[in-house]
Amino acid sequence: MTPAEAALTLSEGQLEALRNLERKHAGADVDWIRISDAVSLTELGLALRNREGWVITPAGLQALDALQPGGPP
Repeated sequence: MTPAEAALTLSEGQLEALRNLERKHAGADVDWIRISDAVSLTELGLALRNREGWVITPAGLQALDALQPGGPP
């Protein structure tokens, strides 16, 4: 499954968690995310867990780009 295809299957909770991780990646302070949402994003390859907590992957960034108007198909 491509990042764009994965983005189309995300629940509202997963999408909000992914957006939070994108903001964290950009250096912003973010809210807590549900572990179940983060785990499911990890299973899709859109996030991962490291010592600093949950982080967005390049595929996660691509998935969010695909959701933007005019983004990749």
